[in-house]
Parts: sequence; C-alpha cells; structure tokens
Amino acid sequence: MPKPKRRLSHDQTVFVYALLGGLPAVVTALCYLWLGDRSPKEQWTLTLLIGGCWFGFALATQNLVVRPLQTMANLLSALREGDFAIRARGARRDEPLGDAMAEINLLSRTLQDQRLNALEATALLRTVMEEINIAIFAFDDERRLRLANHAGQLLLAKPAERILGRDATEIGLAECLDGEPARLLSLAFPGGSGRWGMRRSQFREGGRPHHLVVIADLNRTLREEELQAWQRIVRVLGHELNNSLAPIKSIAGSLSALLKSPRRAPDWEDDMRGGLDIISSRAESLGRFMQAYARLARLPQPVLAPTELRPLAQRVVALEKRLSVEVLGGPDLTPACDAAQIEQVLINLVKNAVEAALEQRANGRPDAGVRLSWRKLSAAVEILVEDDGPGIAQATNLFVPFFTTKAEGSGIGLVLCRQIAENHGGALSLSNRENTSGCLATLRLPG
Repeated sequence: MPKPKRRLSHDQTVFVYALLGGLPAVVTALCYLWLGDRSPKEQWTLTLLIGGCWFGFALATQNLVVRPLQTMANLLSALREGDFAIRARGARRDEPLGDAMAEINLLSRTLQDQRLNALEATALLRTVMEEINIAIFAFDDERRLRLANHAGQLLLAKPAERILGRDATEIGLAECLDGEPARLLSLAFPGGSGRWGMRRSQFREGGRPHHLVVIADLNRTLREEELQAWQRIVRVLGHELNNSLAPIKSIAGSLSALLKSPRRAPDWEDDMRGGLDIISSRAESLGRFMQAYARLARLPQPVLAPTELRPLAQRVVALEKRLSVEVLGGPDLTPACDAAQIEQVLINLVKNAVEAALEQRANGRPDAGVRLSWRKLSAAVEILVEDDGPGIAQATNLFVPFFTTKAEGSGIGLVLCRQIAENHGGALSLSNRENTSGCLATLRLPG
C-alpha cells in the first residue's frame, strides 16, 4: 500500500517560496562569477556570501511570517482556556497584521466584560435563590438532583452535599417530575407538611434537557385567606342578624311590658298584633337570608352537555313580562355547558337589566330597553346582555356577597352568577357602556 505523500507545512512552504523568489538572481550571479575570469578564492568567497545571504533572508522571511501566527495562536488558545487578560503588542490599525492583532485584543476585552457580567449575574441569581423562601430544584435528564437552593435544603432537611447527585425517588421528589406541570400537592416533607403549590418547567444545559421544579408553601397563604373569609362571613352574618334581632328584641320587650301593665289601653290588641307582625316579618327576612346563604354555599358542579344558545335565550326572554327584551341573536352555537345553570345566570342578568331600564324609563327616557346577543371568539363564546339603564354606580361592590342596593335584594345574585361562570371555566364581567348610559354584562364560556 503506497504511503500518502507528505505535504509541506505552512512555514516550510513560506521558506521554499522565499528561496524560489531569490533563486533566479542567485543562479545568474553564480554564473557570472564562475564563468568569468575570477580567482578561485574570490569565487568561493562570493559564492558563500551569496548563498549565506540567500538562505539567511529566506529564514528571516519564514520567521517574519510564522512568529505573528504563533502569537495569534497563543492568544486564541488563551481565550479558549478562559484567560482574557493576555494582549498582543504592536496591534496597529495601519497594517493588516496589526489590524488582526487589534481585533483579537478587542475580542479578548469583550469576552472579559461578558464573563464579568455573567459572573455578576450568576452571583446575583444565587443570592436571590438563597434569599427567597421558595424551594427550587433542578434535575438532569436522569432525574438526578443538580441544584437545590437554601429553601429546598430546608424542605428536605438535608444539606446540599447530601442530596446533590441523588435520584428524585431517593429524596422524595419523584411525584414532582410526573403528572401535570402545575398543580397543588398535599405532601409531607422532612422539613414540613401541608399543601404546596408546584410548578415544573424545562431548560437545556450542555444540550441536555433538565427539569426545574419550584415548590411554594401555601399553608400560611391559605390560612390568611381562610381567616379573612371567616372574618367577612362573620361580619356579614353579624350585620344581618343584628338588623333582624335588634328590632325583634325591642318589640318583644315592648310587648312584654304591655302584657305586664295592669292598665292597658283600649287598642292594646292592635299594638300587640302589629308588633307580632313586625317580628314575623323580620324573622321571615332573616330566614330568606339564611336560605340564600345556603344556596350560595351548596352550588353543585355543572353537568356539561351541548346546548343551543338560541332556544335558551328565547326561553329566558319569554320569562320576562315587565319589558320586551330584544334578542339580537348571533351565529348558531352549541357550547358545552349546564343548560339549567346558564339559564339561571341569564335570568338574573336580564332581570337586573330590565330593572335598570325601567328605572331609566321612570326618569324620563321611554325608549330605554334591553338587548340580548352572543358571538363566537377564537376559543370562547360570549353572551352579551346590554341595557339602557343608569349604569353601575359602585363597581367595586358588584361581586361582594350579600351587598345590594335594592330594598328587596339578597345580594347573592351576581355572586352566584360569577361562581357558575367560573365553575364552567369561564368568566362574568359587568361594565358601563362607552359614550352612553347603561351597562354591559358579558358572560364568557369555553367554546
């Protein structure tokens, strides 16, 4: 098998070309020297001088080309190894070689600044991760732990050197790497137990996929929310109970004093009957309030089924006898929803809109009306109830339970409607109409 031909290196090629460049002059000079009438001493002396100069300048040319290349190679090797402090001397912009050296120096300075910024950003990130009270874990593609901040170490009740590199199953975090990427967990860790909010995301390092797991303790937040909810409930219940029990107590005391009095007025029976009627009325009002509260607390989950909107809207409008509601309609849509619950929502919205329109008519606007329509969005269905009433006066209290501005209202209608919408995965919003009076109620359902 023939051996491959050996190619000349770059420095050898430069040396050969330098020799070839001077070869014609050398050959010509030697011919004149040896063919002419010269003494042997003179011939050999001049021959050695010419040959020495020829080879010397060829080697100098080779060195002049090779040395800068070696310098640039050393600079690039230092950059590759992360040493950005080395600079090339003689980097002048007025010649090609100096221009190349200057660019390498500029690259080194840029990489040095970038590494400094990266180190500072990494130090800041590590400081933030250590200071926050949310546990953060990073796992590689083999489900081995590669990073855990201080909160994560406290959660597992072990220092980093005892958990890094271990499998997720060994440290009790295997459940966090499976299932939905964002969910609530009820787990007992060595550092605490209760309800946790977990989020999982992916990132790549060195071309390999990694998992980032964030675990937040929800116990304190849930306790605070629970305390605030109980406080609101007690405040509302206390207000309603006092509104009913205070007059009942006062009237009962008056009736008791009337019965104990030895001398009674001729119309004492009418006073007795009137007082008992007031007590009965307040007790009945208190009973309605408790029924409304129980209804709000026991709302069943929706049973989803394809429902045609047009017949549903026509049934809702047909129930309203005080005012003719205009059905503007929309495309034929059949979203998946609980028809009975959505019908109840629309009944409440239309009822409120009709009452607002009637109030506006009483104030001198006989054309005030109510309109019902719907439309299809990219991933949802919107049902719109629009009225020409006076609009919303206290938007911040719209969805406050048991808050109402109506004399006979219970204050749970809109709260119940919003809860039904959210149980369907949708939303309910009310806003004043632009450039005119009235309100626009928007019921959004997945579609």
